Amino acid sequence: MKPVWIVDDDRSIRWVLEKALGRENIPCKLFGGAQDVLAELELDSPQVLVSDIRMPGVNGIELLRKVKSRHPALPVIIMTAFSDLESAVSAFQGGAFEYLPKPFDVDKAVELIRRAVDESLRESGADEAPAEVPEILGQAPAMQEVFRAIGRLSQSNVIVLITGESGSGKEVVARALHKHSARKDGSFIALNMAAIPRDLLESELFGHERGAFTGAQAMRRGRFEQAEGGTLFLDEIGDMPAELQTRLLRVLSDGFYYRVGGHQPIKADVRVIAATHQNLEERVRQGSFREDLYHRLNVIRLRLPPLRERREDVPLLARHFLAKSARELGVEAKRLSPEALQFIQGLPLPGNVRQLENLCHWMTVLAPAQVVKVEDLPLEIRSDRSHGGNGSAAAHAASLPAAAAIVSAAPLAVAAPGAPVVTDDWLQQLVREVARRLMSGEGDVMDRLSREFEAAVIRTALRHTHGRRIEAATKLGVGRNTITRKIQELGLED
Repeated sequence: MKPVWIVDDDRSIRWVLEKALGRENIPCKLFGGAQDVLAELELDSPQVLVSDIRMPGVNGIELLRKVKSRHPALPVIIMTAFSDLESAVSAFQGGAFEYLPKPFDVDKAVELIRRAVDESLRESGADEAPAEVPEILGQAPAMQEVFRAIGRLSQSNVIVLITGESGSGKEVVARALHKHSARKDGSFIALNMAAIPRDLLESELFGHERGAFTGAQAMRRGRFEQAEGGTLFLDEIGDMPAELQTRLLRVLSDGFYYRVGGHQPIKADVRVIAATHQNLEERVRQGSFREDLYHRLNVIRLRLPPLRERREDVPLLARHFLAKSARELGVEAKRLSPEALQFIQGLPLPGNVRQLENLCHWMTVLAPAQVVKVEDLPLEIRSDRSHGGNGSAAAHAASLPAAAAIVSAAPLAVAAPGAPVVTDDWLQQLVREVARRLMSGEGDVMDRLSREFEAAVIRTALRHTHGRRIEAATKLGVGRNTITRKIQELGLED
């Protein structure tokens, strides 16, 4: 093992770390400035580099950049007495392994350095060339059955009904069926029955003629026409309204359909694949789903197992999703420690593969080290496991254990009349809320949070000034016209 290099212009810091690492039998080498480190790098390299951020001459961020250009895989820990967000962001953007604010607990600093050493040793001994992965992953017997079914159906136009819990990968399987069929050169068109308003579904599915209804100013091709010669995937078929079930049954029976407001029959050259997470047999018994349509769709059924029935696939899927997130974000892929992997395999994961993918994306963004440990996982996941609950995918993503190292602000107490008292760190709460919304798939997060933030600030100021707008504007440091305009835009009028 190579020594850990410590660079700091403060001799006392170098001395403390040298003694602490010596007690742990971790060799180290001390430097008083970045220039000495850069000169030594011409001859040798460390196992881990620990650098101060504010030093005479070349600072820690510049040193980080230069070191990473020569040794991209070298773990670099940045430490500073200036615990500001800008420095932390600069350090992480530069590829730092971790950010260590001063004053630090010596034992925690040593533990962090040991983690970096373990990561460096593992990195140097790893020979993990990224391999091409298929569009569907799974080694479990249940998934092998799915693969065999896709193979058998490759040259068939038969209708397929895919069942499985939300997030289990029904659309992925539908796309694979299309990709390996004789219709692969045609379009794959997907329509989620639960995502379209009921009064628009008929037009969305079959299209409409100009003037067919108010607002129909031009002829529009529906999903059946768009999928001509290809595959039409009807997701959440169990949510299809009764009147549309009748029309779909007629298309599947006769092979023809009409646009809304149309009188000319159109031949449907489309392969239909349907999917649902619901129990269609039960919906038939309840009278909410046509029995004859059910039998039309239930020609070949593929059941996708939930992730809890194929836990042996979790390591394969996790590696795939971590690599995918890293590619999308342009960063190095994180890896799971054996303990963290075992922990995740034991989770209920009610959101199935989709939830696991979201968790891997969370780890890529917020886990503090390249090797993710159990303590690096979201707090809700760890708490949920300890209490034996299931929880939800969105709730699991809400906690950010790593974010506390980035955000440092004094607890804020809001004492405005009638306002709730906030005793936690508000920046940490904001970070958690942003992550929760991102992981739940919410769109326009910046705009929505900005509006909610402005509304909360203005409401609190008006409450504090008993509704006096000019006084509230003065206290907030904005103009009278600005606060009036914001009140109108945000709908805060009494």
